[in-house]
Amino acid sequence: MKQGGLVDDTEDVELEFSTEEEEQRALRGAKIRHPLASFLHLFFRVAAIVTYLLCDWFTKSFTSCFIMIITLLSCDFWSVKNVTGRLLVGLRWWNQIDEDGRSLWVFEDRKSSPQAGGTEVEARIFWSGLIICPLIWTGFFFTTLFCLNIHWLVLVVASISLQVANLYGYLRCKNGRQEAPPTSTSSFLQGQHFLHRPDIISRML
Repeated sequence: MKQGGLVDDTEDVELEFSTEEEEQRALRGAKIRHPLASFLHLFFRVAAIVTYLLCDWFTKSFTSCFIMIITLLSCDFWSVKNVTGRLLVGLRWWNQIDEDGRSLWVFEDRKSSPQAGGTEVEARIFWSGLIICPLIWTGFFFTTLFCLNIHWLVLVVASISLQVANLYGYLRCKNGRQEAPPTSTSSFLQGQHFLHRPDIISRML
């Protein structure tokens, strides 16, 4: 005879906790979090160097080569200054004119956190591209100077100027981050917080 009793209608349910922790661990373990930014950081500047070396094979027009190379380096300048530096190493810089007409450099450094910024691999990609490519253009400068090729020398000087401007700005960002604590905070790009360093605003250019 079957005895009556309380029936437990509860079932064992496997609870799926939020995957945020797993995603964060995956991000921390990833070697490259921003593949597109890493690609663009090298693409424009490497494409400009390759175009400089091979453009004579495709056209004899110096004007076409000049426009193509300067366009590539301008795209590189903008993307490195505004996108890849922020994503890969958490740094940003810009130049502004104050009320007195002085040209000032402003530097920002993102607060370090496990979820923000790039990985060590991305940092190596960023700094390697930022340093090596201007050195290559410097080599081009001496070769064109020795050959007394004035037209190409103008192009090389313009290329070096664009490359060195970003290098200088990010070196100031990196060194400024290690000098003194920030005095105020600022934010940009949908709540990504950066430390604003008014104490390392540059002197006049």
